[in-house]
Amino acid sequence: MTPSRPYFVRAIYEWILDNNLTPYLLVNASYPNTQVPVEYIRDGRIILNLTPSAIRNLHMGNEQIEFSARFGGQARNLFVPVGAVLGVYAKENGKGMFFDESEIPPPDDSSGGGGASDEARPKPAGKPSLKVIK
Repeated sequence: MTPSRPYFVRAIYEWILDNNLTPYLLVNASYPNTQVPVEYIRDGRIILNLTPSAIRNLHMGNEQIEFSARFGGQARNLFVPVGAVLGVYAKENGKGMFFDESEIPPPDDSSGGGGASDEARPKPAGKPSLKVIK
C-alpha cells in the first residue's frame, strides 16, 4: 500500500480551509532535499502558512509539497518532501494532525530533489521541543 501521510496532509488541509481557518504546515527542515528559507528555521523546524492568498502554485503530491511564497518581499520556491511534514494544523485553534517524528519515513534517495546541504543549514542546539496548543 502507498503511505497514508500525504493523504492525511491533503485532507486536513482541505478541512482547515473549509472551516475558513489558516492552514499551517510544521516541517522538519533538516529532512533531506527540503528546500525552505534557512533564515526562518528555528530548532530545526519551520512553520509555513499555506493560506491560498499567501502562496502560489501549490502542488500536494504523494512524494512532495511544492509552492511559491514571499519571505521578506522576496519570492521563493519551496520544496517539502512529505516525509518532512511533522504536522498540518489551523493557526487559530491548533486543531489538525501531527505525526510522530520517530515514524518519519526514510527519504527516497531516488527523488534527487537537491535541497540545501547539511553544511549550509544551521545545526539546532539542544533537544527539539513542541508546544501543545489547546
